[in-house]
Amino acid sequence: MQSSREIPIFKKAEEIYQALNTITDLFPEDNDYLQHLKSNLLEDSMVIQAKISGAEAVKLYDIKMENAAIIRKAARDIMVGGNTLEMFDFEDAKYYKIIRNLIEEFRILFAEWVEGFNPKHFIVDDWGLFNPPGISRDYVQRDDELNFLYEDDDE
Repeated sequence: MQSSREIPIFKKAEEIYQALNTITDLFPEDNDYLQHLKSNLLEDSMVIQAKISGAEAVKLYDIKMENAAIIRKAARDIMVGGNTLEMFDFEDAKYYKIIRNLIEEFRILFAEWVEGFNPKHFIVDDWGLFNPPGISRDYVQRDDELNFLYEDDDE
């Protein structure tokens, strides 16, 4: 089984983190807003990596989708995080375009990654949020739909 660190989406997430780290190191130390933003951006980037690993470590569709939703939110927060850089006196705000381009590349990998989640590997989410298409929260699951829990394959 391939390590989550070896898959393209994780590698792109690492690239985003490295680029963010480099750019946010340019934020003035005496600008409290930008230092707070730096912390948030780096945290979002680390959350993305952790949630990719979390999704890769399980078979359950709802857990994978829950992680995917958190990843999407963090990536979108990073995408818009640069919107106020010029307003808060960051003279190198133009470099944030690099981050936006990386997030767009990540978004494409993300969509392909999520499409690979197996919707047959589910236990009904009685909250109704992350069930596969066509499965309601009150769906009565059959025993044969749970066979994947006992398989030793790499899916």
